[in-house]
Amino acid sequence: MGAKMSDVARAANVSMSTVSHVLNGTRKVHPDTVRSVNQAVESVGYIRNSLARSLARSSSGSGAIGVAIATLSNYYFSETVRAIEAACAKSGLMMILVNTQRDPEQELKAVKALHERRVDGIVLASEYDPENRVFNYLKANKIPTVLIDRLLSTSFDQVGVENKHSSQELIAHLIKLGHRRIGMVSGRLTQSSSHERIDGYRAALADAGIEYEDQLVCCGESAIAPAMEATRHLLSLEHPPTAIMTANNLMTIGAMQALREAGLEVPKDIALVGFDDFDWADAFSPRLTVVAQPLEELGAQAVKLLLKRIKQPEGRRQTIRLKPSLIQRDSCGAPK
Repeated sequence: MGAKMSDVARAANVSMSTVSHVLNGTRKVHPDTVRSVNQAVESVGYIRNSLARSLARSSSGSGAIGVAIATLSNYYFSETVRAIEAACAKSGLMMILVNTQRDPEQELKAVKALHERRVDGIVLASEYDPENRVFNYLKANKIPTVLIDRLLSTSFDQVGVENKHSSQELIAHLIKLGHRRIGMVSGRLTQSSSHERIDGYRAALADAGIEYEDQLVCCGESAIAPAMEATRHLLSLEHPPTAIMTANNLMTIGAMQALREAGLEVPKDIALVGFDDFDWADAFSPRLTVVAQPLEELGAQAVKLLLKRIKQPEGRRQTIRLKPSLIQRDSCGAPK
């Protein structure tokens, strides 16, 4: 199998998005970095193999797909990109990657740039935009598109996970251990995944006859610092929770930091569970109980669905929901 973009990134000691920007001219990059990337490209043979794949494809398409991702600083998205890249390599496709920095304006520019480069289709992890500018542009230009993670429009093919069911399963696990005051650190409500995970949280409480309390759910940016602040708020309540669920891996790290800052020991003093597995979850002390998303399957399904849409532009739109798995480790215990 030929060299991939991740091989170039590793050789140049830069991110995959930087490699993509250098190769595709989608953003200005420091000359030293450009030089380093070009040297890495030559050393791993990326261009030669990519051109070979492109020339091997029919003249009806570019042999490339665009991938626009909200952020690569999150393990979930970086691993999803690796999965998409692997699926592209198996199908003989080039991948052009753009990091949209969670900015709807940047996302629109990225999608336009990918379209101008005549990609055959786009895989998109979209940010919420009340004006739907990106979706309107994609539909107006009839660009084959697959949405991943944030399933925001049935006008497009979509691949995501069973957020509600998985969140419900995670909370039910805590309830089974005896917890009844369970806090949740969630992402913004403009994200469909946040809504669905909160729905699962509420459903698990209802199943157990536990009343839902607004004060136990904190919504904000899906990042470490906001999660720390949300956890501090939960701990400051007159009756703080005996367990906390976080809605992604970065928020899990933020919550853990806030708990340690407060002198609380997991799981002795409080239980902590999270949505998303990640490299350090099994290395944390204690090892974290999480819901793991099937990222390799998500990437493979997204590429498969996009190729189908490229061949059949007018076919019925599909939404695929994949089932995550609950991984029970050591961060839960019975409440005091």
